[in-house]
Amino acid sequence: MATLSARAGQALRWGTLTLLARIGLQLVAQVLLARLLGPESYGVYALGLALLTFAGFLAGNGFAYGLLLRPQIDDDDIRLAFTWQASAGLACAAAMVVGAPALAAFFRAPDLAPTLQWMAIACLCSACAGTALALMQRALDQRRQGLLQLAAYALGYLGVGMPLALAGWQAQALAAACATQAVATLVLALWLRPHPLRPLWRGQGRAQTLDTGGRVFITNLVNWLAANLDRLIIGRYLQAHAVGLYALAWNLAQVPVTLLVGAAQPALLAAGTQLRGRGARTDTPAAAGASTALPPLNPQALRRLAGAWEMTMASAATLLPGAALCLALLAPDLVILLYGPAWQDSGALLAVMLLCLPAWTAWALATPVLWHAGRSHLEAGLQLPLLALALPLWIVTALFGERVFGGSLLPVALLSALLLHARAWRTVRAALVCLGRPVARLAPATGRGLLLAGACALALQAGRELAQALAPSLLPAAWVDAPSVFAALRLFGGGAAALAAAGGLLAWRPTLLGPQALALLRRTRVAEGRS
Repeated sequence: MATLSARAGQALRWGTLTLLARIGLQLVAQVLLARLLGPESYGVYALGLALLTFAGFLAGNGFAYGLLLRPQIDDDDIRLAFTWQASAGLACAAAMVVGAPALAAFFRAPDLAPTLQWMAIACLCSACAGTALALMQRALDQRRQGLLQLAAYALGYLGVGMPLALAGWQAQALAAACATQAVATLVLALWLRPHPLRPLWRGQGRAQTLDTGGRVFITNLVNWLAANLDRLIIGRYLQAHAVGLYALAWNLAQVPVTLLVGAAQPALLAAGTQLRGRGARTDTPAAAGASTALPPLNPQALRRLAGAWEMTMASAATLLPGAALCLALLAPDLVILLYGPAWQDSGALLAVMLLCLPAWTAWALATPVLWHAGRSHLEAGLQLPLLALALPLWIVTALFGERVFGGSLLPVALLSALLLHARAWRTVRAALVCLGRPVARLAPATGRGLLLAGACALALQAGRELAQALAPSLLPAAWVDAPSVFAALRLFGGGAAALAAAGGLLAWRPTLLGPQALALLRRTRVAEGRS
């Protein structure tokens, strides 16, 4: 039988591979659909998606999440979670259909009403699929889960969304694609991981299921507010066109975030759950304020989890600042090349959001520690004061953006970036305290990361300047003034220079990566050789 570390490593590799495929597919679909539909329709869809995410939290995704976290489960636990989650999903879908006209009037976007009614289907199907997906994730079955999500996305956005966009359905093309993806996910999930569907409202695990579901709901609600309030405020006080520009930058910035976090965070959660299942549960009462739904791991098990977490975090602190800074410098050219001049105002917004890549990753990887340390309540509690401070500032910048900032959305993006960095700092600090590590534990890795980032950024800027200077002699005369061709040349020149600088530095002195990143690379090579 494979060891826990081997199974977690295999799940991480499969999760990464399927994520890469899905991200590539999403990028192609988003570029084509954004070029076809334009910022206004894309903005209506972004508002609908934000509201759908909120409805998904109300629909009880925390019930299925509890199946992932609990050490042992049986058929009654599965039936109980599915019953509550499906019932909540049905109620939320009905509320979306009924409330769609009022929400469209609130956001002054008439096309939002039919968009939300399409998305009500996605709300119900996503709630019903949550139990099967959680069971697959619990079993570290990242391969089948990733392939399932890849197939569902392809069917929804390429098989349905693209033809409808070409037929002139505007924002409803994206909404119908979202609904199709959710239906396909439900069908495939129940086929690949069937489970009892007979309703069960009461059972021995009911209190624990509801407690875990409630904690996950509160945490997800706070995370939703932090991730979506800015675009909802833009939608309320500005226009759908502005939401489209902002949402496109957000979605593009999420591509590397999803790649980094989408496989690692579930693997950390599932690995901790496996430790519980092997007798590594605590024998002492939970600390004051700790979750009764998920008791903390005992000190020995927490140290085992902490070693892998600290290695991952230190590696991220070393490698990600340089990647984030280089991507941010290339962002304006990337937007022009992929989406065309109509979207060029998203370039500066994307640059700000890409600079948040280390913060996004650090926050997402710190949360499993809080849950397995029995301090899950901290994830929401640490963020609420920051949200209370950010809300009036977002409203003021949106209200006076046209008059003071010339209609620019950059101040809103900067406020969101500051909020995210503050959230990440507070969450990582809390995780370090739970593990008994000093707060400055990650400082050396962060310092190395900033030094590498500075060197790569200087090389990138030099490469861009050189490409721009050589453009007239390298390109045909008819191409020199073409924005997309010029952007591609700057991207190639800057990216090649940054990669050359990073490769040269690490070849000259590999110790610049630090001991944790080097150890992680060595372990990855050993695991690949054994697989």
